[in-house]
Amino acid sequence: MSLYLSMSLFALAASISPGPVNLLGLAHGVQYGFRASLRHVTGATMGFTLLLLLIGLGLHEVLTRWPLVTTAIKWAGAAFLLYMAWKLFRADGALGDQRAGQAPSYWQGALMQWLNPKAWLAAVAGMGAFAGGDSLLVWQFSALYWAICYLSLACWAYAGAALGQYLHSAARIRLLNRLLAVLLLLSTVLLF
Repeated sequence: MSLYLSMSLFALAASISPGPVNLLGLAHGVQYGFRASLRHVTGATMGFTLLLLLIGLGLHEVLTRWPLVTTAIKWAGAAFLLYMAWKLFRADGALGDQRAGQAPSYWQGALMQWLNPKAWLAAVAGMGAFAGGDSLLVWQFSALYWAICYLSLACWAYAGAALGQYLHSAARIRLLNRLLAVLLLLSTVLLF
C-alpha cells in the first residue's frame, strides 16, 4: 500500500470517527444549518492542521521535555469540552435565524481542536507514523490531512443539517442537544 494511501486512511479514520468536534459539528448543523456550520468546520480544520504541522515540525519535543505542559493541555481541554457540553445541554433549541448571535464561530472551532485530547493524539500518532522528521512529508501529510479533515467535519455538519429538517420544534432540538451534550461529556471522560 502506498504511503499516501496509508496517510489518507489514517486521516479519514481519525477525522470521521465520533469525537467532541464532530458532535458539535452535528449539533451546529441541526441548529444553524449547513452553511453557518461551515465556520465551525473551517476553524476546526485550520486549528487541527496547524496543530498537526507544528507537531511535525518539533512541538512534540517540547511536550516530551516538559510533561507538565501536556498535563495542563489535557486538563484545559477537558475543562473546555465540559464547558461546551454544558452550553449544548442548556441550549434552548431555537433554530438558527432566531439565535444569530450564537452561531458557531471560526475561532471556537480552532480553539476546540487545540484543547481536544483526541486531536493531540491523532497529530502525534500520525506524524510519528508517517512523517518521521522528514519536513517534506510533514507538509504533505498536513496538506492531505487538511482536505480529509475538512470533508469529514463537513459531513457531520451536513448530517446535522439534514437531521434538522426533521426536527421542527425547539423541544425536539433541545432533546437532541441534550443527548449530544451527554455524548460529549462521555467522550471527554473516556479520553482519560
